[in-house]
Amino acid sequence: MKNRFAFQPRYFLFWLAYFVAAKAVFLLYHAALTATLPPGVVVQVIGYGLRLDASATAYLCIVPFLLFTLGSLVGPRFPLERLLRFFTAVAGTVVAALTTADLELYRAWGFRLDATPLQYLSSPQEAAASAGSAPVAVLLALFAGLLGLGWFLYTGVVGRLPALPAGFGRGRAALAGLLYLLLLVVPLRGGLQQIPVNQSDVYFSSVPFANHAAVNVPWNVANSIFLQNAGPNPYQFMADSAARRLVQPLYTTRPDTTILLRTPRPNVLFLILESFTGKLVGHLGGEAGVTPTLDSLARTDVSFRSLYAAGDRSQKGLVALLSGYPNQPATSIIKYPRKTERLPHLARVLHGQGYSTAYYHGGELAFANMKSYLVTAGYEQLTERADFAPRDQNSKWGAHDHVLLHRMLQELPRQRQPFFVTAFTLSSHEPFDVPMRPRFAGTDEASQFRNSVYYTDHVVGRFLAEARRQPWWANTVVVLVADHGHPQPGDTPNHAPAKFRIPLLLTGGALHPAARGRQISTFGSQTDVAATLLHQLQLPTTAFAWSRDLLAPAPAAWPGGAAYYCFTDGFGVVTPAGAVTYDNVARQVIERDAGVPDTQLRFGQAYEQASFADFLRK
Repeated sequence: MKNRFAFQPRYFLFWLAYFVAAKAVFLLYHAALTATLPPGVVVQVIGYGLRLDASATAYLCIVPFLLFTLGSLVGPRFPLERLLRFFTAVAGTVVAALTTADLELYRAWGFRLDATPLQYLSSPQEAAASAGSAPVAVLLALFAGLLGLGWFLYTGVVGRLPALPAGFGRGRAALAGLLYLLLLVVPLRGGLQQIPVNQSDVYFSSVPFANHAAVNVPWNVANSIFLQNAGPNPYQFMADSAARRLVQPLYTTRPDTTILLRTPRPNVLFLILESFTGKLVGHLGGEAGVTPTLDSLARTDVSFRSLYAAGDRSQKGLVALLSGYPNQPATSIIKYPRKTERLPHLARVLHGQGYSTAYYHGGELAFANMKSYLVTAGYEQLTERADFAPRDQNSKWGAHDHVLLHRMLQELPRQRQPFFVTAFTLSSHEPFDVPMRPRFAGTDEASQFRNSVYYTDHVVGRFLAEARRQPWWANTVVVLVADHGHPQPGDTPNHAPAKFRIPLLLTGGALHPAARGRQISTFGSQTDVAATLLHQLQLPTTAFAWSRDLLAPAPAAWPGGAAYYCFTDGFGVVTPAGAVTYDNVARQVIERDAGVPDTQLRFGQAYEQASFADFLRK
């Protein structure tokens, strides 16, 4: 018969065993990546991950251990076993759900589940659409399997709660339970060391996937939720003054008189293209034939050949493009309306210059808290999913791109000029259900994504062809740029520069004829688009401190320019010398091209430190 006072250790062992089993499920689900690990590393994944597993187990044991202590003190009247089983069932369901969601999200995003998906809870329909390409049946089966595994482990390891031994006083029993509760402090902190356990403690390998696999998902989610972004700065590589000195030369540009426009106050049509990765853009060296419209514009208008997204999510791309503001590695400033109110914004600047402003999107603007950011920016008109007729909401996200651009084409003649109109496409987002016959064969995710990009490129081409016939076209500059890249095609690693390279083109009747066909090779970031545009409009850029004019001569300290980007949880810096990527948790370089100097890595560390310090001050 099981001893009553072994119940608490058995309960702890139950959760620890469950987390080890969940780690095995993660490794099996990503078998292709697991197969690339060196021999013996899988065992190390389990071993190094035990510290976070034990910490997560300790947190989950706090309530049951409290109940056990209280139940021992009160006696048989207290429904202890029912409460313990109820708590375990609820906690087990939540943990199984998090574990299952993490399996597919890691494949799509390249990092373990954290608090990021919580910002999508206000728009669950859009969140579900984002997961439209996931193998739902497989995931549901795994979820059910994890629930069954939990029940099997609980009944086998924990079982029924034995009665209090005869003659054993309630006070002594409660004291024993309290002792076990106090002992949870050790695994909860991850040991007896001075600093409590954190994610970096389970990072042991130079292979990012091995480190990621060791992370405990419930612990990671809870840590991300409760992690305060009020300081101190977690990216402290050097003195703040040294970081500022290293970053400032990138924004010390030489005077430039390059003006590509025939007029200082043209209409501005700012088209943001969902997930348009450079890997599918022919003029950037990507696959041929997927973006014929963009490739044609690159031959006849102005194209930027070395632009990189600042981050990897849509809401991050919006802030980088429209406010010229860097992204944050483990959060996003768009989640904090108090902070976004302090950001500069192209719409606000141009409205102050007499421009009318409007924003068009076929989906829900509440998604990922984007609406609060756009309202703060002062757009006079916001058009979103609810503004389209039900028959036109023909995408899982809302209205497809041809519907969006057709509506905008009808309404632009009524827009007071000069106008600043922003449009954000959506059809090339998962699940890639575009309303056209497939151009490229295949039913795999990469083929579906390729077809969705082709569709959006096609409808943008039709839109521009119609726009050229409109009276407002002659006085309009069109900016075409992606919100971020994509791991497809090729399952590009989350940190790799190829995932972040994106197109940027300028077209429109306001372009000076001498500018047509011009190629800009300077390396730059999405954050630099704002200053580049404002310089063409002959407007000051001082409010956009993290943005530089890509048409100006490159800074003397960075000939050829430089592009910084971040991901969860690390950064990359790309220059003509090559790229270097860095893992913040492991505190080590992920990849580094042979020609990259130490100063480039130090610059990336300084940029991350200085930009996050600025984020904390907002």
